[in-house]
Amino acid sequence: MSNFFSKAEVTSSGRPVLLRNEVECHLLSAVDLEPEDHRHFSLLKSGLLILTTHRLIWLPSSSASTPISASAIPLAAISHIFSSKKSLKSVFHSPRIRFQVLVSSDGRVFDPGSESGSSSGSGSRSVVVTAVIRGKGDCDGFLVKFWDSWRARAWEAIETSDSGSASASGSGAATGTGGGLYSSDGSVRMVGVAGILRKEQEMWESTDKSLQDAFQDLNALMSKAKEMVMLAEKMRQKLLSGTSSQTSGTNDEDMGSKEEMQDWLLSVGIISPVTKESAGALYHQQLSRQLADFVRIPLERAGGMINLIDAYCLFNRARGTELISPDDMLQVCSLWEKFDVPVMLRKFDSGVMVIQNKSHSDEEVFARIKSLVTKPEALLTGISPTDAAMTLGIAPAMAKEHLLTAEIKGLLCRDISPDGFRFYINLFPEIDPCNMYFVKNYGICSTWIKAVSTTG
Repeated sequence: MSNFFSKAEVTSSGRPVLLRNEVECHLLSAVDLEPEDHRHFSLLKSGLLILTTHRLIWLPSSSASTPISASAIPLAAISHIFSSKKSLKSVFHSPRIRFQVLVSSDGRVFDPGSESGSSSGSGSRSVVVTAVIRGKGDCDGFLVKFWDSWRARAWEAIETSDSGSASASGSGAATGTGGGLYSSDGSVRMVGVAGILRKEQEMWESTDKSLQDAFQDLNALMSKAKEMVMLAEKMRQKLLSGTSSQTSGTNDEDMGSKEEMQDWLLSVGIISPVTKESAGALYHQQLSRQLADFVRIPLERAGGMINLIDAYCLFNRARGTELISPDDMLQVCSLWEKFDVPVMLRKFDSGVMVIQNKSHSDEEVFARIKSLVTKPEALLTGISPTDAAMTLGIAPAMAKEHLLTAEIKGLLCRDISPDGFRFYINLFPEIDPCNMYFVKNYGICSTWIKAVSTTG
């Protein structure tokens, strides 16, 4: 059988990789996709069907016996959606949604965005595909949003904006080369540095107007949230290109402000956050997978481990108005045990909860702590959580938890004073209980004695 459907990319946690400006609209579980010609096209059984503004994405079930890749049907390839007819027969079988899909000459779903789709024209024929919903879900609500997304044709808006910007830049170049004192709208043309400054000022005035309109009320903010994320992404790309092109002639203060601005723009928001309205009964499951994808970059910056409270604040800030509760955060983190994701939730003996990579090794951390605590200065004065934090490149609170864990393992000893905790290397394992006064000429105990005698 030929591979009828287009392939879809997924993240390490099993979430679909969305296209530019693509937003999730609705989800249904346990859905079969059945083309009408079963002899030539393969069937997709019992998967998760995700409706977006651009595609129908089918993800295989995690319990599938054979590995099946994720598939997609571009909404641009759908030529017709059949209305659901209520009958006595429909009461006794699973709900069905039927739609007509254009097929290219190579026997695959017509994809206008791919090279094969653009070369094969508008599709040689059409095939009716039936979505059989065997799970519990709002089939009628899905069908309504399916109609709305198909009629909205959001994928065409992107193509129009891209072509419009390209034509605008081309026409601007042509007008500039033609010269003339007046522009097409009758205003006086300004050239040179003054023209550049005026153009920049008009651009920033337009941006400022968009921000003012967006913050008029909550409804306006919700409607323009997507526009704000796109604007922030464009600004971030401009900063990145500016940083790469201006490698010389910039001081540390300018570079620091640019990096701070980039970090702020990166945390502006998630374009398509998982919501209860779109995910329904699959809310916590899909939210868990989205969180696993989101914490990847913060974990890299934090050295492989981040406090659960910090992750909660970062995630909620990125979700904008779609905030989640602490109970939801804890519940979605506990679901990682059931999914094949690269992160996990960990609870220290002190009760502190953190998110860490599964590849994170405590033994590697203990080795770095041991090399720090066996230095001559540390043998005398010990180390503090701040010292360990500077060595490990993590927050002092996390460093303290590692030091306490190393103490439980028998690697360190702890001294509590008015100045706080001080940790020392544990010398007791090298002391012979039968001959306590015998000093070896090697080992950590010998190094400690030499350090003490050197300082007098």
